[in-house]
Amino acid sequence: MIKVAVDAMGGDFGPAPIVEGVIKALEARDDFVVTLIGSQIKPLIPTNLLNRVSFVESSEILEMSDHATDALKRKETSIYKAVELVRDKECHAVVSAGHSGATMSLATLRVGRIPGVNRPAIATLMPTVNKSRVLVLDVGANVDCKARNLYEFGIMGVAYAKEIMGLKNPRLGIVSNGEEDSKGDEVTKEARELLRNLDAFKGNAEGSDIFSGEFDVVVCDGFIGNIILKTAEGATSAMSKFIKNEVKNSLLAKFGALLMKGAFDNVKKYVDYDEYGGAPLLGVKDCVIISHGKSSPKAIKNAIFQALKFANSNIENIIENRLKEQSGNLK
Repeated sequence: MIKVAVDAMGGDFGPAPIVEGVIKALEARDDFVVTLIGSQIKPLIPTNLLNRVSFVESSEILEMSDHATDALKRKETSIYKAVELVRDKECHAVVSAGHSGATMSLATLRVGRIPGVNRPAIATLMPTVNKSRVLVLDVGANVDCKARNLYEFGIMGVAYAKEIMGLKNPRLGIVSNGEEDSKGDEVTKEARELLRNLDAFKGNAEGSDIFSGEFDVVVCDGFIGNIILKTAEGATSAMSKFIKNEVKNSLLAKFGALLMKGAFDNVKKYVDYDEYGGAPLLGVKDCVIISHGKSSPKAIKNAIFQALKFANSNIENIIENRLKEQSGNLK
């Protein structure tokens, strides 16, 4: 039985949406149990589910304005206690919608890195036009990267695509400002030469290529990756507002929108962040899922499902073995 630690206090809207997401997950599946870390959480859980939920009291919350390294000193925070449950092997995975930097720091220093990993990376799934998913990493953990970091991201991303996403032959690319080998800064060019040692590597990926379906895994530093992620989220939201505004201004458009409602609903579902739930932190020894601070109950439910799939896999050992196999290319 997989045990998932959930930081109930970390989200922007308090524990209510997080606990509701936990309830939805528990009602949908019966193959896991949850430990909720927070304050006065038990009354929010229906009595018929209490046999599958345990509670750890936490008197302190790490605010978004706090520095990530503060989490190491504040041992009464919900995120610290959640990570400690995984470190102590009392839980197999942790899900948090709290301070992402703190979650990453705690997981790296308390849970530990997989041997051979210099820097863990936050990976996220993004939609493509052919209805596949592309794994983008890093999207925020490492603002400045060396070529070997990007190389490791590629190895980890391909391993994840095979083991978790079920892709037999994932296609790997590196973000650059052009598809030609001459394009990119010095780190990108150096990393590209290392990545050529991987059979999955297909070359440079321009910004538009991320959504084209031509790649299954794309690597970049956390500065670029976070901008890609936030731009994609903003563009999706803006496009939705554009369409709604146009529909409001035309009776014919309203009629057309009514006829197209099914198609619009399908598109919305496909690009909706809530469908993914969270981003795995690749490179640490156990499962850590980082969710958005504004996560809805649906997002938390799907983050838990993602954690279950991760925890039931052998991804950590696969990554360690792949890094050992490719270590000679870094000498």
